[in-house]
Amino acid sequence: MTTVTSLPDQFRAAARGAGATADDADLDSAANYLLTRWAEPQRHYHDVTHLSSVLEVVDRFAGLAPHPDRVRLAAWMHDAVYDPKALGDANERDSAEFAQGLLVTLGVPDEVAAEVARLVGLTAGHATEENDPDGELLCDADLAILAADEERYAGYAAAIRREYAHVPDGDFRAGRSRVLTELLKLPSIYRLAPIREQWESRAQANLKAELEQLA
Repeated sequence: MTTVTSLPDQFRAAARGAGATADDADLDSAANYLLTRWAEPQRHYHDVTHLSSVLEVVDRFAGLAPHPDRVRLAAWMHDAVYDPKALGDANERDSAEFAQGLLVTLGVPDEVAAEVARLVGLTAGHATEENDPDGELLCDADLAILAADEERYAGYAAAIRREYAHVPDGDFRAGRSRVLTELLKLPSIYRLAPIREQWESRAQANLKAELEQLA
């Protein structure tokens, strides 16, 4: 059995699992194109390292989702469009639209491409409806960094600040505080029970500590 290792290999396997009919060369081209997007210069946190980390969490907890390959594709697409100067949820909406179009060109069935786009859209607010384990896994994986140890969390927060270097400090503090507060207002940061049991308390502590620093 061949071990899937490289990111393009992982993309190809997920696309095949989701029903893609394009040939391997086209799937590899799509993966490499996506990686160029993830490597854009305005990204300091939302980069290839983040993509890899999200995919690792999805793989680790894949058994909790009925359609893990759809979740993997959504992970690839969820920050495919990333402009720190965009307003509101424009990045997520544009990423969802981009995902649906790209996957259809790769021969993924229309309904599956639409579902991947829906999953991407969830990352705007990380709020899921009941009985949506695919969405819950994607959102939990995207927020995994919040439960990091103190040093890694500090690096994450610093990278986010660099992405928003164009925002004056006072405005950034206010905006970042709103984001953290909204996350803390969720019923829980992590939705899937095995993930919540491992990470919730640490994430809550990290968010509250950052809020205190921003005040």
